[in-house]
Order: sequence, then C-alpha cells, then structure tokens
Amino acid sequence: MSGLTTSTSHYTSSRTSNSPSIKALQLEYAKLQKEPVEGFTVKLDDDGNLYKWHVGIFGPPDTLYEGGYFKADMEFPTTYPFAPPKVRFLTKMWHPNIYENGEVCISILHPPTEDPQSGEHPSERWNPTQNVRTILMSIISLLNEPNCSSPANVDASVMYRKYKENKDNEYETIIKKQVNESRLVAEQEGITIPKTLDDYVAPSRAGALGLNNGKNGKKSAYNALSSHEDDVDLGIDDDDDQMADMADDDDGSYDDSD
Repeated sequence: MSGLTTSTSHYTSSRTSNSPSIKALQLEYAKLQKEPVEGFTVKLDDDGNLYKWHVGIFGPPDTLYEGGYFKADMEFPTTYPFAPPKVRFLTKMWHPNIYENGEVCISILHPPTEDPQSGEHPSERWNPTQNVRTILMSIISLLNEPNCSSPANVDASVMYRKYKENKDNEYETIIKKQVNESRLVAEQEGITIPKTLDDYVAPSRAGALGLNNGKNGKKSAYNALSSHEDDVDLGIDDDDDQMADMADDDDGSYDDSD
C-alpha cells in the first residue's frame, strides 16, 4: 500500500464535544481521508484524540530531501481554528527554521498578533482560513527553501548560506545522512516512500499542480508545491466554506469546556 494514504479509522474523537475546535478538526480529518494530499500522511492515536495528529512528511523529488520520511506531531489548541497548532518534528532535522527540539518556526504557525519586532506582515501569520493542508504544504516548501532572515537554528542557517554559495557542502552531507536514517525508520514501519513524481503526486491532482512541463516534461515536485501552495487552500470547497463560516460566526472568545 502506498504511504500517501491517510489512516481511515478513529477520526471521531473519543471526547464527545460540540465545540468549534472538534467540529473543525473532524471536518479536516475526514476530508484528508476522502481526498489524500500529496507529500504527507496523517493519523490519530488509537484513542481518536483529534487534538494530536501524527504526520509523516515525504521529501519532495528533485530536492535534498528526496526519498526521506520525516515524522512530526501536530498539537491543536482547544481554540482552533482561531489559534494555530504547534508542529514538532520527531525525526532529527538540521534546518534553519527548525529548533533543536524539532519545533517548526514558520510564519503561518505564529499567532495573529501584532509583533513589529518579528518583521512579519500580519497577513503572513495564522488566520482561521488556514488548515492542516496549507500548514503541511508550507512546511514541505520550507524544507527546500529556508527563511534565513529569522532562523530558529542559526548554525544551520550559516551552513545553508555557505552551501547555496557553493562554499561548503557540509549542509548537503548532513541532510543526506538524515534522509538515509529516515528511510530505515520507514522500512521498519512498513512505509512506502514515493520515489518518482508519479508516486509523489496523487494522479487526481497532477493536472491541478501543472506537472506537464519542465525537465523531461515534468515540473519538479518542489516547484509545483511551492508555486501552487496557495491554490491548494484557495480551491475552496464545501468543507472549507463551513470552516470559514465558523470563523465568521464566532469571534474566538468562546469558552471550550472540552
């Protein structure tokens, strides 16, 4: 079985609740079961806790991360979708925008508050129209194109700059070592890692991502993900409309007793 499918069980939380956060997460998880997205898998614990998702991210072809399998956890606050989740890699990652403890530092995961010191525009930060798909697609793009202007790992940022300037290949060496180590984990867990663009990109989405041009007639998976990152979220369907309506109807000040 391909590693690109999501878990099909336990998507209903064992915590019976009518809270906006549970409703939003139920919608998103059900949608990812019905319409798996290229590049990652999601599953829950056996207890069906919707506030903690286990994620497997596959390294995009034509990048340093090609052939890798990177595990992470997403933890959602009870105020979701009005506040962002936290994403922490369990796989050891050497990257300018990933802290040593594995936590991802990216604008889309920052609370929607004014912070002039960050240098981030408010529109780059979290808002209730974002979702798991846009988060993970942003992280996949970030892997190959770090933001070195405000690094979480300064040493990795310096090393990456030297690599891009063709002054040192140590960054590439470290990433390839981590990719190889992640493959061993995938083998132990029986995970099939996509090796080609056809494997990586779900056939039903290949046309939407425009994988009909570029080298050998195909655009690189990274470029496709990067250039269409917004399209993935803005192809709004019924589930996204429901979440948007939920955000409009609620100012985020509700008391979630769950």
